[in-house]
Amino acid sequence: MSQVTTTDLYEVTMALSYLREDMRAPATFGLFVRDLPPERGFLVAAGLEPALDHLSRFRVGRSDVEEFAEALRRPAEDLGPLLGLSFDGEVRAVPEGRLVLAGEPLLEVTAPLPQAQLVETYLLSLLCHQTVVAAKAARCVLAAAGRPLVDFSLRRAHGPEAGTTAARLCALVGFAATSNVAAAARYGIPAAGTMAHSYVEAFGSEEQAFRAFARTHPGPVTFLVDTFDTDRGVATAARVFRDLGLGPGCGIRLDSGDLGALARRARGALDAAGLPDVQIIASGGLDEYGVDRLVREGAPIDVYAVGSRVGVAADAPYPDAAYKLVEYDGRPVMKLSPGKVTAPGRKQVFRGPGLRDVIGLANEEPPEGTEPLLRTVMRGGLRTEPPDTLAAARLRFEADLAHLPEEARRIRSPVAPLPTVSTRLTALTTVVRHRIEVRTGSGR
Repeated sequence: MSQVTTTDLYEVTMALSYLREDMRAPATFGLFVRDLPPERGFLVAAGLEPALDHLSRFRVGRSDVEEFAEALRRPAEDLGPLLGLSFDGEVRAVPEGRLVLAGEPLLEVTAPLPQAQLVETYLLSLLCHQTVVAAKAARCVLAAAGRPLVDFSLRRAHGPEAGTTAARLCALVGFAATSNVAAAARYGIPAAGTMAHSYVEAFGSEEQAFRAFARTHPGPVTFLVDTFDTDRGVATAARVFRDLGLGPGCGIRLDSGDLGALARRARGALDAAGLPDVQIIASGGLDEYGVDRLVREGAPIDVYAVGSRVGVAADAPYPDAAYKLVEYDGRPVMKLSPGKVTAPGRKQVFRGPGLRDVIGLANEEPPEGTEPLLRTVMRGGLRTEPPDTLAAARLRFEADLAHLPEEARRIRSPVAPLPTVSTRLTALTTVVRHRIEVRTGSGR
């Protein structure tokens, strides 16, 4: 099914007008986040792969024109200029997995103006959602301080596809596994799962439930121990583990209550039962804040399962992102709206050690000791290289994270690095602003 009509109506009205006015010269739009969400020291570039898939397939068909016409309550013939419109432009972007900061373009699209305009909404939707979820998951990795994490987000994600996307993003930043079977198969992520409280309730007792589960799954098993009374559940699990000769690789899961206190009591009971290798897995409304607290308290938890709050980036579910025209027909342009001023011209981000970034113009030389972040990933509407891999994105993430300043890594009150602006970009901004103010009289 075509995704062309998954867009805001004003994209259609503008694109049609451009075509009618024969405004088909190349236009460059930059997609960036104005300010980082609260409690964020960085974002993680994500969503590029599906964005490129969308652009490579983008073509306005007859059924799309009919849907546009119906939305506008106009005859389909009026929208004829849109028929057959496809994307044949260039895309420069930050590869997935790299850390990004406020004001830095994640992506720049250069294409004939109607094309570049019509793809705006879809690109914003993809990159905004995935970038904030990836950043939330990355903060969980920081909070866990080396302990494995499992994605449990599917059941409360904003739709099944959003849950599957969240599983991929969690894997990108270092999660060990996901409960999502579809994501595991699609992306090659290890699958992990235990049992629900309903399973235990369906049997006459916890012990019956645990023994039945172990008979069906003879490998390492994990028992959910808090359906009735957690301490008794732990004791029952320990007895079943001993009776069946189970130990290494097995675990118990705590899903409610004071997880720190319960984990300490459970660890003591398991050790006393001669089961030091049985792991303790914690879940239940966790995100980076809960994980960080438990780790700092020294809770003897081996694995953290996080779900709902991460899959929807609950405390900061969207970034203040924009997709703005920065150049048309070779002419740098900018917006002067209060609080939403943009910088003109095609850009590049030059990264120095410790994420000391410089935002400059695309055609300027990199400052000494820096590397350019944006690279050309599409030209003439075609990818310039094979699709990226999850493994490669994860390596890029790990490399950037290793150089992230300590104050930006903090879970509470992080301080994000602030990119600087190059001399050339500053000069161009001054010139373009002055030109606009003279033309409009707004600078008086």
